[in-house]
Amino acid sequence: MAEGTVDRADGRLPVPEGGGLLRKAFPEHWSFLLGEIALYSFVVLLLTGVWLTLFFEPSMTQVVYDGSYRPLRGVSMSEAYRSTVDISFDVRGGLLIRQVHHWAALVFLSAIGVHLLRIFFTGAFRRPREVNWLIGVTLFVLALAEGFAGYSLPDDLLSGTGLRIAQGVMMSVPVVGTYLSMFVFGGEYPGHDLIPRLYSVHILLVPALLVALVTLHLILVFHLKHTQWAGRGRTSRNAVGRPMFPQFMTNSTGLFFMVFGVVTVLAAVAQINPIWAYGPYRPDVISAGSQPDWYVGFLEGSLRLMPPFETAVAGHTVMWNVLVPAVLLPGALFALLYAYPFFERWVTGDHEEHHLCDRPRDKPVRTGLGVAAIVFYGVLLLAGGNDILAHTFHVSLNLLTWIFRVSLVLAPPLAFAVTKRVCLALQERDVERLSEGEETGELHQTLAGGYTESRGPLDAEERYVLRSRQEPLPLAPSPRKGDAPHVGRLRAALSAWYYDDRAVGEEPEQERGSAPGAARTAATSEPEAYSGDPER
Repeated sequence: MAEGTVDRADGRLPVPEGGGLLRKAFPEHWSFLLGEIALYSFVVLLLTGVWLTLFFEPSMTQVVYDGSYRPLRGVSMSEAYRSTVDISFDVRGGLLIRQVHHWAALVFLSAIGVHLLRIFFTGAFRRPREVNWLIGVTLFVLALAEGFAGYSLPDDLLSGTGLRIAQGVMMSVPVVGTYLSMFVFGGEYPGHDLIPRLYSVHILLVPALLVALVTLHLILVFHLKHTQWAGRGRTSRNAVGRPMFPQFMTNSTGLFFMVFGVVTVLAAVAQINPIWAYGPYRPDVISAGSQPDWYVGFLEGSLRLMPPFETAVAGHTVMWNVLVPAVLLPGALFALLYAYPFFERWVTGDHEEHHLCDRPRDKPVRTGLGVAAIVFYGVLLLAGGNDILAHTFHVSLNLLTWIFRVSLVLAPPLAFAVTKRVCLALQERDVERLSEGEETGELHQTLAGGYTESRGPLDAEERYVLRSRQEPLPLAPSPRKGDAPHVGRLRAALSAWYYDDRAVGEEPEQERGSAPGAARTAATSEPEAYSGDPER
């Protein structure tokens, strides 16, 4: 029966071509699981989101609540808010599914963000994976929009406050801000069209784009081959790991159930977004101490740190205190994310294909820039809760705001300098270990009465990894063909800044030349590892 089934499928589907796909090798390392966590939390979002659509009413029609939650009885509210309260208290398992959905959204965005950081710090965005980096950043942007749209659907006081801020941001855009707000809200704020429009965006438009981009992302991962860490038997021409079927698929399926289980436990024991405590949205009321979800917290912080500043130009008021932190700043941040792979390639002149991951310490400037960006984001995120922090720690709100303003300017450069110094120190330690061996912890007394610590040889695998570090040289100061002189000088200066500071060790010529040979030998000497097609 199995043979007949395969024969029938073979006549209609490309079954033989799938055999090579099933044997594709996937490297094993915990950092590679971050993308899978993002994928599986997205699957949880889709499953729970479909269930919630059966009970949610995306309507701004005003009704009087008469459900089972007594504190809200007799209160006028929208159907969207009432249906969300009904899901929480009157639908069996409704509150659990709601909270699973919300927690999965937070895990999804967190996993995408950390996955992007892993790609950045290991240099996995370089050729031939620039397109996949652009797709990943776009997925993060769409996930932010999807999260904000879903967060706003219940029409409670907290989400309504967020929508009011969003409307103010739209109004800050010069000349077209008023028209943009009227188009989005369907008239004067808050209007009656926004929730139905957000509902369509949340369950149809953005999910379809996410599914399409995730599919394209996975296709490119299969086509371009997975990156891997340097090691014996691992080269740019192969992928060493577990075959997709059955080992990788078994492990990955287990990870899916672990993600689903952890998110469900979180939903069961950790309350999130209790909308019944906030009440329905009213334009004349704002919730005290309101905080958005973490992924838009940096926008809240940037708005709070920007000093009040506006100008009038040709009869139009330009609100710099809203336009700069909420429109220009996030636009610049994401533009830098999109452009960075091409900027690094231009600065370094590196047009080679890279399939081995960099250790962050081996690229101190890139690592320093990444840590500086994280610190910049962290300051904005903390500033988004400056009122809560001031109240909790009994600190002056104005003093705390100025501390965050100064930190936003000084902390990122300081983080860059410290990170670069740490990376260089780690490089120097690696050079010392290569040349002198590993410390054993054993002390020996010398004839002169002093003490020295004995050193032993490094493990062969670790020695290979340390010797695999590449040492690119800065570009020559002469401009490339077609470059203007000042552009060539700028490029050479940036290249020198990028590569000049590095720890260089001396090794015997025979050891330097032995690494490729060691790779070829080790590729056949690891019985537990599976190596994919050497050309793939």
